[in-house]
Amino acid sequence: MTSKKLTLQDFSHSKNQQHKLSMLTCYDYTFAQILNQSDINILLVGDSGAMTQQGYPNTTHATIEMMCTMTQAVAAGAPDKFIVADMPFLTHKQGIEHATQCAAQLIRSGAHALKIEGLAGHEHIIKHLIESGLPVMGHLGLTPQSVHSQGYQVQGQEEHQAQLILDQALILQSIGCFSLVLECVPNTLAQDITQTLHIPTIGIGAGSEVDGQVLVLQDMLGMTTDFKPKFVRHFLEGFSLIHTACNTFHQAIQTHDYPSTQESYFTTEQTGTT
Repeated sequence: MTSKKLTLQDFSHSKNQQHKLSMLTCYDYTFAQILNQSDINILLVGDSGAMTQQGYPNTTHATIEMMCTMTQAVAAGAPDKFIVADMPFLTHKQGIEHATQCAAQLIRSGAHALKIEGLAGHEHIIKHLIESGLPVMGHLGLTPQSVHSQGYQVQGQEEHQAQLILDQALILQSIGCFSLVLECVPNTLAQDITQTLHIPTIGIGAGSEVDGQVLVLQDMLGMTTDFKPKFVRHFLEGFSLIHTACNTFHQAIQTHDYPSTQESYFTTEQTGTT
């Protein structure tokens, strides 16, 4: 049974009713079709697709063209889901006009909202987009687009860092963000922010006291074997299952088991039909 398509109003309602939100990344039509029939609430067309789909080492390689292509595919496959698309690296750092054009491209590609990492240096751009009628989900804590300056480290462990993240969360709420992703922060900080804000928080590596959880789809399905952060749980051993299926297919070819008679076509003379 699938859950109903969320609206912006449902985000605050979910927090008020203490109903946890579920979000998974998605980058293609095939997986979108599957997730469209699931109970997952939100699909995130993440810039992590540059890594999972294209093999790049980090998310800074995602372009607006790449994000639009993935968003179009997900929107086509999951018409019944609320879709959030990442604003890729630097698109919100090159002025209001450029950011607005990129945001419009993502919305026209099928996104219902945008996710923008960080706050410093582009608070006015986030505010402008929201005032222009574009829903924005914030993202604080570890922000992967800042990998070259921040690395992949837990954020907010020191008191002054924690206070900065809380202050930024309050600013994002005040300028109109409808929800907030908290990535790789201590669970106590995530809990404080969640209890302070009236908009829902969605955690990834932020403990259980947030209003929802998000994971990269391939991580959740256990399709990656060389990358498993502390917060990732494999809900399926996807790599092993797919690997086994591929080898079984190969073996069936070698033994002439595939294709079988039932899986082959024949002439009318062979089948004896007239």
